[in-house]
Amino acid sequence: MASLTRDQILRYSRHLIMPEIGVAGQEKLLAAKILLIGAGGLGSPLGLYLAAAGVGTLGIVDFDAVDFTNLQRQIIHRNQDVGRLKVESAKERILSINPDLTVNTYNTKLSRDNVLDIIKGYDLVIDGTDNFPTRYLVNDACVFQKKPNIYGSIFRFDGQATVFSPFKGPCYRCLFPEPPPPGMVPSCAEGGVLGVLPGIVGTIQATEAIKLVMGRGKPLIGRLLLFNALNMEFREVQIRRSADCPVCGDRPTIKELIDYEQFCGLGRGEEGAGEATAYDLSPQEAKALLERDRNAVLLDVREPHEYEIVHIDRAKLIPLSELHLRANELDTAHTIVVHCHHGPRSRQALKVLEQFGFKKLKHLHGGIDAWACEVDPTMPRY
Repeated sequence: MASLTRDQILRYSRHLIMPEIGVAGQEKLLAAKILLIGAGGLGSPLGLYLAAAGVGTLGIVDFDAVDFTNLQRQIIHRNQDVGRLKVESAKERILSINPDLTVNTYNTKLSRDNVLDIIKGYDLVIDGTDNFPTRYLVNDACVFQKKPNIYGSIFRFDGQATVFSPFKGPCYRCLFPEPPPPGMVPSCAEGGVLGVLPGIVGTIQATEAIKLVMGRGKPLIGRLLLFNALNMEFREVQIRRSADCPVCGDRPTIKELIDYEQFCGLGRGEEGAGEATAYDLSPQEAKALLERDRNAVLLDVREPHEYEIVHIDRAKLIPLSELHLRANELDTAHTIVVHCHHGPRSRQALKVLEQFGFKKLKHLHGGIDAWACEVDPTMPRY
């Protein structure tokens, strides 16, 4: 006689009648403990589908609150959840789908001080984060504790997913030995993301998690799945464990968790606006400068489609990608105040202008988003 209850047999009946799952597979799912890193775009379908599938214990790590802009893609949260902690909103929604589960929440920023203690009680980890320091942190912690790490990432129309299974295949460092320079890869807040994309990639991650728990099928170990939604194309790239990997290689040099913010060249906020420098002006300071110096130029280095959404009056648009070709449109004698959405692109623009000999440079700290918050609250934010 199956150990499942009458209600469980009914709830999971579509699983039970599949010979690849059956009672034994469903019992494995009910006994499984899976940790979700992030309750955002990828964490939303992960939480919903793993709960519906009957994964007995779900852990959720996130320190953020639900923002109105999240609702375009983070379907685990609702309008009434704006302002709530994401872990609490996600837990409530998960239990509304399947109240028999155990949901552990960790309203904290994952760090080298807490990651090992958090993940040790789980069978596998699913990485749904959107920043490089946390990805390297999760990878190294999973290697040290020999736990599978199901990776996914999304940007604009593109997504990717794979399974890092320590010492059975490559780890994240084998695929990306070094992080990109700060600001080189825009965040979703800077570059955007198609709303349905995290649903596609997140359900792929959930599928891999279920397969690993049941020990069925061929997991994405050593295979990086690439998806482009605009062309509706899937491609697969073979990836191999690197013998020289500093964490999982033959002679590892990293044997304990490191400072991942420093490793990724950050030490600043996740949006990449950065700490204030000598170039930086607050929105109020920038406003005062532009009012007293009518020759000063407010340079917007965002893309034209962003300029159409909202722009500051008097701003001159030269996208960052065109700045090296159009720098001659600017007068080196004038003060130039550069801005973008939040800050990363405008910081790169400062370097370009410096190379062309511009000296009187200023930077709108926090970008047009900070301007909308502090100078003109009537402006739309995105």
